[in-house]
Amino acid sequence: MNTCSRAALLVGAALVLTVLWARREPVARPGITLEPVRLLADGYDTAILTFHSAQRPRITIDPSYAATVENATDSTTRIRAGVLPAQIHVRVEFPNFPPATLQLATSLAAADTFQDGTPDFLRLDDDRDRLAFRRWFTFLAETQYFQPPDARPAEIHDCAALIRYAYRETFRTHDAGWAEAAGVPVVPAFDPSGKYHYPYTPLAAELFRVRAGPLAPGDFSSGAFAQFADAQTLRRFNTHFLTRDLTRAQSGDLLFFRHDATFHSMIYLGRSQLRPDGNLYVVYHTGPDGGDPGEIKRLTLPELLHFPQPDWRPLAANPKFLGVYRWNILREAL
Repeated sequence: MNTCSRAALLVGAALVLTVLWARREPVARPGITLEPVRLLADGYDTAILTFHSAQRPRITIDPSYAATVENATDSTTRIRAGVLPAQIHVRVEFPNFPPATLQLATSLAAADTFQDGTPDFLRLDDDRDRLAFRRWFTFLAETQYFQPPDARPAEIHDCAALIRYAYRETFRTHDAGWAEAAGVPVVPAFDPSGKYHYPYTPLAAELFRVRAGPLAPGDFSSGAFAQFADAQTLRRFNTHFLTRDLTRAQSGDLLFFRHDATFHSMIYLGRSQLRPDGNLYVVYHTGPDGGDPGEIKRLTLPELLHFPQPDWRPLAANPKFLGVYRWNILREAL
């Protein structure tokens, strides 16, 4: 066989293989189901994404704050709703296949189980979320004590401001960008509070209740919530009375005092997370006094219980001590 004939045979064989390949049935993309497709935006309601494939897909959420992908197995993934209602695109990508997009909708959870004005979508009903809140809240407050005054956020100028700062920043996404902007020298390996991230809630940045009464439909737009709350407002509308016995306090609880018409607050830290030494601590900002801007103090419980001025001792016999209060978002049924 000459060279030309051999080349013609090779070309012909290639053409046959090409035709056979073109006629082969395409491989179907693995099956995917999502149930249910509507969730309550309460931070806990879930949908199950089921996929029929030996390969685990890459799953992304858009918008990212509207839900969380968690608890993946070999054939299912749980998608947990956030608290901000949204139309969610769930993008599922298998290797060598074009991505598939499924739709998921979440709706407002406007309940107030305890009738204290705090919407249920803010409450931390999961033990893991409660623990995460307590750790982050007390860590952020205690961190400010060790910061040089000129390195602290300018907003921290009195006792309520320290509380507002630590509370709000607890619900941020604690990534490297946040740490740099917040000036936090060390980011601990604490679990995040998974239910929601500030400011992605139906209240946006206005986390603090400032009006009496249970939650009403108009409260989301009528000024019932704000970014600012003084010590009295924090006590009346954002926390609830727990006890006048300091031994029952848990980390993250608040101590309130009243001197004439002025309210003061302290954060009960419990054991230090920055310099553990076995002692129990409180931290607070003294507030300005004339030309003195005040300072952040961190006292052990014995130091506070024997404070030189008896009006500042957290004792049941002290009428200036209003008691230990707990955040409404940590409220549990009795």
